[in-house]
Amino acid sequence: MTALRLLQRMKRDWMHTGRRPSGLCGAALLVAARMHDFRRTVKEVIRVVKVCESTLRKRLTEFEDTPTSQLTIDEFMKIDLEEECDPPSFTAGQKKLKIQQLEKALSKKLEDFEGEISSYQDEIEIELENSRPKAKGVFANFTKDGKPIKSLSRPFCH
Repeated sequence: MTALRLLQRMKRDWMHTGRRPSGLCGAALLVAARMHDFRRTVKEVIRVVKVCESTLRKRLTEFEDTPTSQLTIDEFMKIDLEEECDPPSFTAGQKKLKIQQLEKALSKKLEDFEGEISSYQDEIEIELENSRPKAKGVFANFTKDGKPIKSLSRPFCH
């Protein structure tokens, strides 16, 4: 009886659209068995309904996104939620769109931070250049502001 209620709820939440019934039945059987403390493994359910493990897991994850999955066992048995959910493909598309928008916003912030970091790096380089000790003594003639003088920087000829 519990598995039938789960299937009715899955149908109301548009999980049945474009799906084979065996995957939905497998998910409903597994959830109902666990609700009533029957120890059934995923492999046992797969052998009965003849679907792939990944299909069963997909149906279970789709069911997790519904309000019914948030109910306790007592609430599930007593309360019949009337509102419908959006189809899983629609909610997946909405999530994907939201993720793309977040990625765009983060990449824009990253570009701003990279520009700020590069400006700080430039300032650090200038400060390091200014804080380097100046050449004194014999070697001071060979440099001018830290750069070799062109007339003295010719390579030696043999």
